[in-house]
Amino acid sequence: MNATSIRSDDADKGSTPADGGADVAQMENFPVLPTNGRCNSLWTGYYGLINKCNSAIANIDTLKNITAGEDVKLQTKAEVRFIRGYAYFMLVRLFGNVPIIDTIYADVSTQPVVPQSTPAQIYAFIENELNYAIEYLPLEWDKSKFAGRVTKGAAYGMLAKVYLTQKKWAQASAAAQAVMSSGIYDLSVLYSDIFSEQGENSKESVFEVQATADATVREAQGTQYSSLQGVRGSGIWNNGWGWNVPSDILEAQYEAGDPRKARTILYSSTATQQNTSMFGEVMPLYPSQVPNPKYNHKVLGNPTLRNSISRGCWWMNIRILRYADVVLMYAEAQNELGNTGAALTAVNSVRARARRGAAATVLPDLVITDQGLMREAVWKERRIELAMEHERFFDIVRWGISQQALHAAGKTNFLASRDVLLPIPQTQIDLSKQVLKQNPGY
Repeated sequence: MNATSIRSDDADKGSTPADGGADVAQMENFPVLPTNGRCNSLWTGYYGLINKCNSAIANIDTLKNITAGEDVKLQTKAEVRFIRGYAYFMLVRLFGNVPIIDTIYADVSTQPVVPQSTPAQIYAFIENELNYAIEYLPLEWDKSKFAGRVTKGAAYGMLAKVYLTQKKWAQASAAAQAVMSSGIYDLSVLYSDIFSEQGENSKESVFEVQATADATVREAQGTQYSSLQGVRGSGIWNNGWGWNVPSDILEAQYEAGDPRKARTILYSSTATQQNTSMFGEVMPLYPSQVPNPKYNHKVLGNPTLRNSISRGCWWMNIRILRYADVVLMYAEAQNELGNTGAALTAVNSVRARARRGAAATVLPDLVITDQGLMREAVWKERRIELAMEHERFFDIVRWGISQQALHAAGKTNFLASRDVLLPIPQTQIDLSKQVLKQNPGY
């Protein structure tokens, strides 16, 4: 959240100015210093996940008391390698040159300091991980038993994003098309329902982190994702930290009447206007009762559950990859390949779902034949459809417009020559005895 949404022009940090301290302020306003604690937590968090994946693979390969058949072992390794590939995808986009560690050392004292690999080497590793997952994962699982388990579609969808990031347009298009032609996913789920409890693991969901909570186990099996962004107020509105709030720049990008705006931006009430949530709840007053005029509406859970389980909505799943994202990746790749008509059809399908139930004049089909104009339309549609879902920063970086976009949003400390990547944490450089090298500009 800090390194993706808050670093972009989609969101402001929110809450109160001092909340989060200098580490979070650096994420929002640049530069992020090598001593930044949250930067180091990202590094250790993803490498911690990778270590668990490496351990799981080693156990599958070596433990003698596993009674599962070879097909189950391959399938299980495919799930783990998907997760490892995703972790490296996040690391390479966040830090650039990072070490590839795919081995468990029984004796930590003999573990060498692995030098950094180039992004090209890391992307090749990720592609190999995801292609392995594609080979051995099923198209779908029995959702009554295995809701949320990684599927072939998730691997294809993530691979499409990996290819898109590298501008491998033909490969990205093919991977996205594999998801679209699988028959598992579609755009039938209303936009307003995607982010609700009922929308979890729906036909819109390609991959999402699973969470659960009840009145007895309120947090241990859930995620803090919604709580970090929940309305920061009192009483029934003591829902979280109030971080990651939609920016004025994002708010201004919506077309008139676009229903996605109301599902994305939750407005506080003011002295002159009473606003409500999607559940009809009257919002608290800004600035007397809450510190921010708006909040992320996509993380607001059902009030019945908020009242019976916890204010922080720890049961809410985290959407990592949605079907509309895949469709828009396909549109972008097709347009870059010169197939503007195919791109237009894909974009219009996303707009058609978004306007369902709205006035007939809302979000009309686009009519575009020019590749450059189509490119701008895809960019705009990705921003609106995926707003507050942590795609924006990575998008503006790979489009080469990060400095232009962030300076327009008032983040004039941002330098594309430095800030498209986070610094390698100084703690990690020191632990490596200077084997790890700092990114340019830091």
